[in-house]
Amino acid sequence: MNKGLKRCSWANNEPLLTYHDEEWGVPQHNDVILFEFLILEGAQAGLSWEIVLKRRSSYRRLFSNFNPRKVAKFTSRDVSKLMKDPSIIRNRLKIKSAIANAQAFLKIQKEFGSFDKYLWEFVAGKPQQNSGRSRTVRSITSDALSKDLKKRGFSFVGTTITYAFMQAVGMINDHNHDCYRKKKLTAT
Repeated sequence: MNKGLKRCSWANNEPLLTYHDEEWGVPQHNDVILFEFLILEGAQAGLSWEIVLKRRSSYRRLFSNFNPRKVAKFTSRDVSKLMKDPSIIRNRLKIKSAIANAQAFLKIQKEFGSFDKYLWEFVAGKPQQNSGRSRTVRSITSDALSKDLKKRGFSFVGTTITYAFMQAVGMINDHNHDCYRKKKLTAT
């Protein structure tokens, strides 16, 4: 970890520090990673990201390493099993949403060739560079992506969740203007 460097104010302890320094805002183009972030952002709804990060390894284990083909085949029996596991967020709607989202995800892959290709069209293939001076929770782009995802059968993809997802996967560089990661990620 890079000690003594100026970071975004929310990166104040583990596991947030490592996540901030290594993942947040890094452009992602791998469909499995994109699916993982989509599901984890939905799981976070109403909670803190730190809570989700602490359960991430359990999510990976229980959700077949975020293989959308496998998750799309989960049954009500799988939902019941997941609801009994205290190592994840046990919310039936969020678990069912992950399964339905996997099914919708596969349809997008089929239509566009990859989820990555579909997703990055919303920012013309290049990360949006925000000033990092004020905190926002939505944008015109996250509104449009959220609306389109919902139209395609996704849930837990409101504009605030979608905006957080876009930040996480590097579609939006929202690092604070004085954060050491801002300049590094602006150059990518």
